[in-house]
Amino acid sequence: MTKLAPAPAADCCAPGEPAGLCVSDAEAAAVLLKAVADPVRLRLFSRIAAVTDSLCVCDIQDVGVSQPTVSHHLKKLREAGLIDCERRGTWVHYWPTELGKEVNRAVSTLARLRA
Repeated sequence: MTKLAPAPAADCCAPGEPAGLCVSDAEAAAVLLKAVADPVRLRLFSRIAAVTDSLCVCDIQDVGVSQPTVSHHLKKLREAGLIDCERRGTWVHYWPTELGKEVNRAVSTLARLRA
């Protein structure tokens, strides 16, 4: 077997820093990814993101967890800026933000790639 001599340090590394996310972009992306990382939260988010107008919470809470847990997940999605809401009488209605629509498209693309 032929032994190769180690390359000089200057020859083995590309000049400059490697391309990638800056710290602030990485932190922002991590917040969004964390918001949709839970399967129940992702199901709730995808239902809300699929509508063109708004969706009543009474139409999305059948995801196999308690109502307080649904409220917790919806709060996390709101805090991440993916959905917004307003109270209409007894019920709260939710809709995707523009950011939420973009994230939903990205998540849908990832899901298709994995299938």
